[in-house]
Amino acid sequence: MSISHATPTNWHKSSYSGARDQNCVEVGELAGGAAVRDTEHRTAGYLSFEATEWQALLGVVRTSGR
Repeated sequence: MSISHATPTNWHKSSYSGARDQNCVEVGELAGGAAVRDTEHRTAGYLSFEATEWQALLGVVRTSGR
């Protein structure tokens, strides 16, 4: 993953997270990709994905039936 060291912006709860406030992840926008972090451990960091990786991940999630 070779995303710039920019800080993710516009964090929002993933639509694939649980209905309640448990087992949630947040997605943040990055120039050229996206970042994901655990809502219960926001200060622990995040995983970053290049745009092509992010689109591939979303494709798998969408076809897996959640």
